[in-house]
Formats: sequence, structure tokens, C-alpha cells
Amino acid sequence: MSARSQLLATASRLWSIALKELLQLRRDRLTLAMMLALPMMQMLLFGYAIDTDVRHIPTVVYDQDQSAQSRDFAQSMRATGFYDLAGEVRGYDEISRAFRSGSARVALVVPSGYASDLRVGRVAPLQLVVDGSDPQTVSSALNTASGLAQSRALPPGTPPRISLEPDTWYNPDLKTAIYIVPGLIGVILTMTMVMLTSMAIARERERGTLEQLIVSPLRRGELIVGKIVPYIAMGYVQMTVILLLGNLIFGVPFSGSLPLLYLLAFVFIAANLALGLFFSTLAQTQQQAMQMSFFFFLPNILLSGFMFPFEAMPRPAQLLSQALPLTHFLRIVRGIVLKGSGLADLTVELAWLSSILVVLVVLASLRFRKKLA
Repeated sequence: MSARSQLLATASRLWSIALKELLQLRRDRLTLAMMLALPMMQMLLFGYAIDTDVRHIPTVVYDQDQSAQSRDFAQSMRATGFYDLAGEVRGYDEISRAFRSGSARVALVVPSGYASDLRVGRVAPLQLVVDGSDPQTVSSALNTASGLAQSRALPPGTPPRISLEPDTWYNPDLKTAIYIVPGLIGVILTMTMVMLTSMAIARERERGTLEQLIVSPLRRGELIVGKIVPYIAMGYVQMTVILLLGNLIFGVPFSGSLPLLYLLAFVFIAANLALGLFFSTLAQTQQQAMQMSFFFFLPNILLSGFMFPFEAMPRPAQLLSQALPLTHFLRIVRGIVLKGSGLADLTVELAWLSSILVVLVVLASLRFRKKLA
């Protein structure tokens, strides 16, 4: 056979295999849809929702001077667009409470005598207390407020009339590891709980053993609980390993209650397991289950506040992120680990997480019953 004939024969075989793969891909509508949706979602998330320029930081004011000048500075901060005034507090205890609950990230402290110092030409001190659990927020908050204080020098070129004294809580050294490591608990649990649960059910279906389990004396509820209990235990093991290594290697402190963290983590783990079960009712194969898990994992990383500050995202992206269990668990775990938050400080996040769990359990139960009926 001539070289030209061999080349044509090779090309024909390659074309046959390629055509077969294309036809098979066309029949796999779920995979085809993900191939098209994934780049679209990445483009929208990176181009629209991701912004490292932190704005609209919730801010409380501890005004001990109660003067027109102190109120003017607070309003000037709000006018920059970087701060949203969330109300006034009456002491550092209330600042701490606002930080632990997440209702504020910055506090402006105006000492008594601020207005009189300005009138007689003395340098007027102000204090900016910042929640240091997110280093990106600290940098944006301090730089903007410092620039605002510098701009109050009158006339131009004279020394500043306002002295801004920063005070960073919870992470004064602004170590990124202290912020990242607690968040890894939620990220790793999301990835493993959703993926392993969805693939476990899909694997039983592929092997034909799921139907055997269904017709066995096992009740449907016993089957589901029995399948997910090992993953709950695995989730707690992963949590423990991350907390121990984070403390030993990176010096991540633990300021709150460990039993409270483990208790609230159960709601988060259950939500991810319910989501994995729901994915398993949509997927026909383990490959499809893995694809759906990764498709869900991407917006969790980008929108939950793990990598980018929540306040930096536009309002539609913030609303979308509220539907993600990871968003609320990150606030819970960082609140307990870094700020010593208690149950009273986390009721809003727990309510969100519990509501998401209920919705996912209902959806998974309906789909599972319909799929296996």
C-alpha cells in the first residue's frame, strides 16, 4: 500500500472515531450543556461579579463628641461610597458585638473634644477600628479613611488637622493564612460532601446495585441515612485536621467554642449532602455527577467570600451568593474561630443555612422518590 493510501486510511479511521465521539456527546445533553454553560458562567463571574475594590463596608460610629464636625466626618466617609453607615454604638463592647455578628466591619471612634481641637487649631484625633479577619477589607478601609483625613488640611499644603489612628482587631498582623485557613474548612467540605455523595449514588446505579438495595428490607430513609453517615464522619475528621494543622503550622488562633462550631457544621454538612443527593438524581453516571459537582463548586469559590470580599461584589451577585450554603458557613466558622462569636451572634447565618437545608432536603426527597419509584 502506498504512503498516500495509508494516510487516507488513517484519516478515515480518525474521522470515524471523532464522529462517533461527537454523536455520543450529542446524546449526552447534560455534558454538552455544561460545556457551553461553564465558559459563560466563568466570563460573567470574573468579568462582572469579581471586584477587589471593596466598597459599601458596613460601618458603625462611636461618637463621644456629638458635634456637627464629628457628624460631618462620618457623612464624608459615607459619601465616598466605601462605607455604609450601619448606625451608632455606645462603647467598644457594642463595636465588638457588631463585629462578631457581622453587622459591621469598621467602626469610627470620635473622642470627646474633637470639635474643640479643630476650632483652636490643634490636631484632632480619630480612631478607626477595623475587623482584621479580612485583610483586603482592612487595606481598603484604612487607605480611604486616611486619605479623607489628609484632605481636611486647610489651606492646602498645611499639616493635617485630623490624626487617624488605626486599630485592627482579630488579625493585627494581617496574616492571610489566618483568614484563609478557617475558610478552607467550608471549601473542602463543600467539595467532598457534594461530590462523594452524588457519585456514591450514581455508582450504585451504574452497577445495578441500587435497585437491589431498594427492594431489600431496608426502608428508603434507612438507605439514604446509611449512605450519608460515613460522609458526615469524614466531614468532621476533615474539620479537625484543618483546625489542628492551621494552629500548629500557621498559628491560626481559636477564640470561640469548639462544640458550637461542630454543632453548626452539622447543618452545613447536611445541606451539602442533600445537594449531593439531589445531583445524584439528575446524573446517570459518575462522570455526570462529578461534572455537576465541579459546576457548582466554581461559584462557591468566587461568590461566597472565600477569595474575594463580599462587599466588593455588585448587588445581584450578593443576592445570588446568599443562596449558597458556603457563604453563610464561612461567616460562621470565621466568626467562631477568629472573633469568638457565640450562637446569639450567628442566628441570622444559622437561619439562612437552616432554610437552605430545608429546601435542599425537600428537593432531594422529591427527586429521589420520583427517580426510584
